[in-house]
Amino acid sequence: MSHEDSISAGNIHILLVEDNETDAELTINALTRRKLANKLHWVKDGAEALDFIFGTGSYANRVIVPKLVLLDLRLPKVDGLEVLRRMKGDNRTKKIPVVILTSSREDRDIVESYNLGVNSFISKPVEFESFLDTVSELGLYWLLVNKISY
Repeated sequence: MSHEDSISAGNIHILLVEDNETDAELTINALTRRKLANKLHWVKDGAEALDFIFGTGSYANRVIVPKLVLLDLRLPKVDGLEVLRRMKGDNRTKKIPVVILTSSREDRDIVESYNLGVNSFISKPVEFESFLDTVSELGLYWLLVNKISY
């Protein structure tokens, strides 16, 4: 089975961590347009993201391992940098690609994200079509082009 077939077969799970409903809907729409969202899981805060990723709390019986995490920085309960810190600090999850998708353009956020091991940092474009294009391209890259080894 080729890498492309495994995506169309629904074996690739994406975790979207986004508290803003409008941004989440735009991201889901963009990934759906490219047929990359059939196994997309959306959580709305950092605590829920950690539960999903590590199989704790309400996700204690979950066996899904996301192949890509799209992570906002400004989140309720636990911020995105802490989610990233915990993921990259744990041998079970450190190889999962994490893409920061945020409205932040602050240098300190960019530097801290890369220091913690983020795979990519993307500032959300404000214009709708540009946002859709950006999300579509990052989904295609991380799920089709990039080779991941676990």
